[in-house]
Amino acid sequence: MTAPTRILILVPHPDDEVVGCGIAARREALCGKHVLALYLTTGVPERELLWPWQRRHYEALVAARRAEAEAAAELLGIMPAGFQDVPARTLKSHLAPSLARIETTLAAERIAELWTPAFEGGHQDHDATNLLASRLRHRLPVVEFAEYHLAGGRVESQRFLAACGDERHLVLTAAEAALKRRALALYRSERRNLAHVRSERECLRPLAPYDYASAPHAGRLFYARFQWVPFRHPRVDFDPPGRVYAALARFAAETSAAAEMPTDVPGC
Repeated sequence: MTAPTRILILVPHPDDEVVGCGIAARREALCGKHVLALYLTTGVPERELLWPWQRRHYEALVAARRAEAEAAAELLGIMPAGFQDVPARTLKSHLAPSLARIETTLAAERIAELWTPAFEGGHQDHDATNLLASRLRHRLPVVEFAEYHLAGGRVESQRFLAACGDERHLVLTAAEAALKRRALALYRSERRNLAHVRSERECLRPLAPYDYASAPHAGRLFYARFQWVPFRHPRVDFDPPGRVYAALARFAAETSAAAEMPTDVPGC
């Protein structure tokens, strides 16, 4: 008897699995497939970026976020495959060990399909995760899911920057939408950051080719939209996009040429 397909979701931060593909994953699990999630960062910024009064509680904040992820995974039928101890917004500095961890997980869990957030400028860690997944597309099918972006100056949720023609649009039933909202609500630590997430649809497709040396779209990126704030707010990512994509480009150039795909049409 053929074993059920085993899917691994690459999760940049605990909550992205719910935001981007929670119901798609749930549907796969209900069909008998094993759906696992590898959490690539803690979802919490580095200790020194937090408010002074939060720093002494850093380990508790990380533990709380992990507990939220485990609760959401149980609700959706996802099995956690591991949690990396990498602070949010630093995945670009941990690409090589993260790729090694993914490869180890693929082998240990006999993964047949890999899922990743799209390259869309929603968060620098999302884009770094997409790059990591792209390094493995010569070995197994890779599926990407839309989360959110700011192309054109307006927030768009669960819709790709550009259509390629092979998108799979999931229209959620009322019960599924309610389940997704329940799963999102489990991330109490992120309740202020998830207001833009829609629960009526999800969208997935085979991984598109991207030029990781350039920002996903012109104009301000979603994660850079508050960089005008004149003081170092813990919830604002102040990394210049140029620095982020230079780091991704270096890693893309250093890794296997076997993973390369033509990029004649960015994002499609």
